[in-house]
Order: sequence, then structure tokens, then C-alpha cells
Amino acid sequence: MESIIVAFAPILDNLPLEKSETVRSFSALIAPKTNAELDRLAGRARALTRQHFGRTMRLFAPLYLSNECINNCRYCGFSRENPILRVTLSVDEVVKEARHLAAAGFRQLLLVAGEHPKFVSRDYLAECIRALRDDFSSISIEVAPMETEEYVPIVEAGAEGLVVYQETYDRAIYDQLHLAGPKKDFGWRLACSERGYDAGFRRIGIGALFGLAPWREEAIALAAHLEYLLKRCWKSSLTVSVPRLRPAAGEFRPHFPMSDRDLVHLVCALRVTFPQVGIVLSTREPAALRDLLVKIGITMMSAGSHTEPGGYTGQGREKVHRTVRGRIMPPEISPSEPDIATSQFEIGDPRSPQEIAAILRRNGMEPVWKDWDAALMER
Repeated sequence: MESIIVAFAPILDNLPLEKSETVRSFSALIAPKTNAELDRLAGRARALTRQHFGRTMRLFAPLYLSNECINNCRYCGFSRENPILRVTLSVDEVVKEARHLAAAGFRQLLLVAGEHPKFVSRDYLAECIRALRDDFSSISIEVAPMETEEYVPIVEAGAEGLVVYQETYDRAIYDQLHLAGPKKDFGWRLACSERGYDAGFRRIGIGALFGLAPWREEAIALAAHLEYLLKRCWKSSLTVSVPRLRPAAGEFRPHFPMSDRDLVHLVCALRVTFPQVGIVLSTREPAALRDLLVKIGITMMSAGSHTEPGGYTGQGREKVHRTVRGRIMPPEISPSEPDIATSQFEIGDPRSPQEIAAILRRNGMEPVWKDWDAALMER
């Protein structure tokens, strides 16, 4: 069993010396290009996207459950060392936030939480999902990594998707950025997708946080991981996300900033290399860039997002607090400070879901709010 769990680690560690044919081809695609070469690559990517996904765009919304976190990560607004305003929503409050999103048209939810088992447990997640599953055709989670047996009740409750980003595949940089907490264990996080697959998730999402390491090196590792999971987790559909660092509490600045052109280049290369894999784009990116990328290779995107618990309807405001060494403390809110929990990062595209849908239609695309009913997709 152990050899299966760590199967990707030796592939990753050996990438500088040995790459598969697929990863070599991808490496060539992301090599520096002239504008004319990038235009041709974008044309190939656009054609492949139309061939495999038609003109549809899946729309989803993140719903933040909690911004409590046990980890100390230098780049994250939720890091336990940041003196931010925190809150964990009750199940009833989660339902009220979700009803707001349902009224806006969403039927696909991503439940997101900081990584703190005291506040966001397996049982709490399962209870939230049971309360939401009748109103949403697709529920995914992006929370602290768990053991396979911990995921099983969450899948049984109705969750179908698991999203986990490695953040960076560079072990040395990872170690420098993750100072304390369970997230410091690189290998534990790396094998999370496989544990989730073994528990029964039928959608697996991976990604890297671009800006933490040189983007081409990061992209090669991400492509290798994707290739590995396509073989290892073949019964599930895979998606890949390409988020870039955004301003957040703690004021971390990326050491390896990624330009808009580089992001377009990466999306094109991913689409050409993995024509049937969904590529996800969040509201981290500015509106004009998102409008361009949906024409080239993106197949799933968030809209109208809030990255703080209670951000859609103000749920949990009366419980906002600060957490010091695991203890809940009074918020000490200044008159100029809003009494809402702190967001994970600043969004780049503030347009409403309806505005996004209208723009998609004007570009000849069809926004898809609802995934297939679960009954049709059962294994």
C-alpha cells in the first residue's frame, strides 16, 4: 500500500533527469515563444477546446465555511500568524449562504475552509453537505487533506469533488514557505488526491499557486502530476487550476511573478497537451484576461465570488473573533474596520454571475449552471 501512496514522489524528484514523452512535449510547448508562435498555439488550443467541450462553460461558486487555520504559511491570508478576523459558519448559516447562491442560478458549489480540524471536522463537513445536496447537483470540497477513511463519510453524504493544490512542487521552496502545521508535510499533501480517489470522489482537482516558484518549472511538475493521476485515478474526471498569487493579509509578495502573457501561454500548453482535461479559472484574475482565456482553453470558472465566510449574506457576523494560539479572543474591531471575517485574498473580477453569463452568451458560449444529476452519474 505504501508504494502506491508515494508513487508520484519519485517521478517528481526525478523530473530534472527523466521526463515522459508527454511531459517533454509539454516542456517544449511552454518554452519561450514569439507572439506569432503563441498566436498559433492559442489557435490550436481554441480548436481543441471546441472539439472536446463544445461552447459550454461550467459556472461554480466557492462557499467559504471557515477561515480558521492551524498552519503557518507565509503567503496565505488565513495563516494562523495573521491577526485577522475569523469565523466558522454553523450549518444553518452555510445553508443561508448557499440559498443566496442558488437564487443567483448556481447548482455547483465548492466548499472551502482554512485547515483547522478543531473547527472544520469530517462530521461538520458531512453535515453541511447533507444539508445542501438536495439543492445542488455538484458539491466539491477544498479543505485540509484527510485520510481515505475520513473522506468516505463525506462522499457518502453527497460530495463528488475533491480539490487540493500542492501550492508549489518545489520541495525547497515549499519548506521555506510552510513554517508550521500539518501542511508542512510535503508528501502527505502530494498523495491527497489519491486518498480522495480511493474514497470515491468522482472529480479530482489539482493545481499550483503560481508566483511561489519559477512558472515553467512549476508547470512541468504540474503536468507530470496530471499525467500520473490520469492513469492512477482513471475512473474520475480531472481538472487543473492555474491560480496566481493575489494580495492578502500578511502582505506576502511573490518572488516569481507570472505575467498575463505567461498565464495565457500556460493555458494553451495545458489544453494542447491534455485536450480532454477541464481547466479551471477563478475570480483571482482580472475581467479582461478572463474574457480572453474563456475563448482559448478554460472550461470551468467561478463568478461573483467572495473569499470570506459569510461573504454573500453576512452570516456569522455576530461571532467574528480573533484566534490566538487556538483560543478564541474578542475581535477588538476598530470603528473603521468592518465586522466581517477577513477574506483569503483579493478577487480580481468583481462582476456578478449574471454579468459573466451575459458576456459568455455574447461570445457565443453557453453558461452551464447545473451539472448532470447525480443519479445519472453513479458508477
